[in-house]
Amino acid sequence: FSLSLAGFIEEPERKYCFECDSEEQCQEWVEALKRASYEFMRSSLIFYRNEIQKMTGKDPLEQYGISEEARFQLGSHQ
Repeated sequence: FSLSLAGFIEEPERKYCFECDSEEQCQEWVEALKRASYEFMRSSLIFYRNEIQKMTGKDPLEQYGISEEARFQLGSHQ
């Protein structure tokens, strides 16, 4: 499978090719890339933030002054 990354100034049309020995190995790569995505990390942050808040009664991000920012709320995209 391959990835094409657009938007980099130095190499605007760079393409990365991955080769795998099996379909299983290919699926492992794809899943690893999904887990490294911004959206996966954002969803994880929201989940764990809510879990910590349920357990402690406090917003764990409040100390950083970002507890009210919409970008951390479910369904918000900026």
